[in-house]
Amino acid sequence: MTSMRILSWNVNGIRAIQKKGFLEWLQQDSPDILCIQETKAQPDQLPANLLDISGYHAAFASAERKGYSGVANYSRIKPKSIRTGLGEPACDSEGRTLIAEYDHFTLFNIYYPNGKASAERLRYKMDFYDNFLKVADSYRDKGHRLIICGDVNTAHRPIDLARPKENETVSGFLPGERAWIDKFLSRGYLDTLRLFTDEAGLYTWWDYKTRARERNVGWRIDYFFISGDLKPNIRAAFILNNVTGSDHCPIGIDMEF
Repeated sequence: MTSMRILSWNVNGIRAIQKKGFLEWLQQDSPDILCIQETKAQPDQLPANLLDISGYHAAFASAERKGYSGVANYSRIKPKSIRTGLGEPACDSEGRTLIAEYDHFTLFNIYYPNGKASAERLRYKMDFYDNFLKVADSYRDKGHRLIICGDVNTAHRPIDLARPKENETVSGFLPGERAWIDKFLSRGYLDTLRLFTDEAGLYTWWDYKTRARERNVGWRIDYFFISGDLKPNIRAAFILNNVTGSDHCPIGIDMEF
């Protein structure tokens, strides 16, 4: 059997987090795969030590707009293939998706849109959700086992945020957003953390402006999902809430194949 540790982290700017010890943390933790979201950079804006990290194969998907969105993978195992985007121009211009195929699974690294800015952005977010699900299901129809990680920008249940009542009308905890996660899970996908615990107070994002992290007034909006056929392979799911440097913290899973 082969053990594998996969981490996901919305870094809120890869160049910013580099100045806060990102490479040292990566070397110390040494995951087999790290998926990051909100890189806020295109590859030609990155220094050499982020483009080529010793021991890792790097892949990037960037937004057309500079300094915005973006995702990246750092993987010790070379993927069999890498795909950027979902195949929908409206979804793909913001550089939100990397799909990496490996021997035992296909990994989706996604920075899902935030719907707070306007009604238009909320519609964009919900359309993105639906387009993503079509693509994910198409991979499963072809026999792929899926691991899906990233910043989903929605808390699923009241235990997934500190103040559910106060946020019932806020994007990120709207009934329609939560219902979409219900629909997604009903299709045979599993929220890995909830396979191991139903504990409340486990958050992955805290508002900078209100210094919410100091009081653990947070939201769990970052997830690892797996298709049901990978349930026998998962050994642990966890939140690394002691890792700082972003308004999000890393999350992870341990798998065995």
